[in-house]
Amino acid sequence: MDTYRIAGLDSVLTPALAIYPEVVDANIAATLGLLGGDPNRWRPHVKTSKLAFIMRRLVAHGVTSFKCATTLELRTVCEVGAGDVLVAYPVVGANARRVRELARLYPDRRISALVENAPQVEAWRGGGVGLFIDVNPGMDRTGVEQERAGEIVRLARAIGDAGIEFRGLHYYDGHVGKLGLAERERVTHEGYARLLEIVAALERSGAPPAEVITAGTPAFPGTLSYEAFARAPFLHRASPGTIVYGDCTSLAQLPGEFGYRPAALVVSAVVSHPTAGRVTCDAGHKSVSADAGVPTCAVLGHPDWRPQAPSEEHLPIEIPPDAARPAVGDYLYLVPRHVCPTVNNFDDALLVAGGRILGVERVTARGHEAPIAVGR
Repeated sequence: MDTYRIAGLDSVLTPALAIYPEVVDANIAATLGLLGGDPNRWRPHVKTSKLAFIMRRLVAHGVTSFKCATTLELRTVCEVGAGDVLVAYPVVGANARRVRELARLYPDRRISALVENAPQVEAWRGGGVGLFIDVNPGMDRTGVEQERAGEIVRLARAIGDAGIEFRGLHYYDGHVGKLGLAERERVTHEGYARLLEIVAALERSGAPPAEVITAGTPAFPGTLSYEAFARAPFLHRASPGTIVYGDCTSLAQLPGEFGYRPAALVVSAVVSHPTAGRVTCDAGHKSVSADAGVPTCAVLGHPDWRPQAPSEEHLPIEIPPDAARPAVGDYLYLVPRHVCPTVNNFDDALLVAGGRILGVERVTARGHEAPIAVGR
């Protein structure tokens, strides 16, 4: 708890997003250690980090390949020095044209997009954007089902026939997150065996993938333990992004020996004592995201306190009968259950080290670009 306590909060408007750069650096170093010290094996998704300040720290650690989901994230990560960025979202229409425009604005960046069918390929013809094929590992959100290897081979050929660089395969297996660690590893390894069958089919067709991307945060342990990736003829990259900040979910999903700690908290003030055994703080779902369900967070230093269903600005918390109730005006430090959309709720973040506020940084890639060109 002492690592996170902040002096001088009386001058801070709450709820406030607090980011601890020293903990961020430790989480980055832990990830690189798990990847054998090779930053080229990591393609983190910047939907979590959001701040240009934090993206620059990743680049400073040697990480230069990234994933993103929006054109604002793409623009931001290009501006901070990324060398290779995959838009890991099926952009269409004006969004696809904006990606092409950004590729022209940043010609020294290697920008790629995802496709899952031949008609999508035409949108990228002549645009200087490489293409990954999105493979559906069973999450059933996007991509070509992994059982349809022949279709994936035909799609790779269509990319080549259109004169576009076929970069490789994107395989996001985030659906395994609800499984226990041992079962998660078994399921991910079964999926990777099928993925390598797709790779073999592509190799036989004369269109071998140069890169294969797997594993957000939940599947990261399974990716690390899948030995075939280490001797594969392609570049394999893992793409967890949540681990930069950590949250209740990722810290529960990953082995404790990985060494991750929460690096982004929401600082909230107690505003009411509505009943005995309950306090309310100012961290409703407009600050701490409720997309992952209730409880939306944990109260740092108080594992037996139980956050209840939030409203827009209020978060009631049940406190054990024998616990000392915090006074109105006291501060609570909340670890989000899902940190990515929580960071996206804030315009600015406090930077904290040694118990002191070092400054304030914009959450640069929050939200989206203007829907039309005015103001961009």
